Amino acid sequence: MDTEERTEHEDHAVAQVIDRLVERYPDRPRSFIENVVTEERHLLDGKPIRDYVPVLIEHGAKARLRNATGHGPAQRPAHG
Repeated sequence: MDTEERTEHEDHAVAQVIDRLVERYPDRPRSFIENVVTEERHLLDGKPIRDYVPVLIEHGAKARLRNATGHGPAQRPAHG
């Protein structure tokens, strides 16, 4: 799979993540969920192994959405 195919595959997988999160968090606006997912994706920019990026994005976004009000920026939970 070349770089363009990988990017298309990842884009499709991320779109599916957004759709699943919209269903799971119906009280959150779609645009809010899209922003959270985009932020989570950018945290993984430059990482050489991309196979698990959609799973990692979904995991991080779920954690943030559980703690978000749906009206402001979703904060990343503190790890510690």
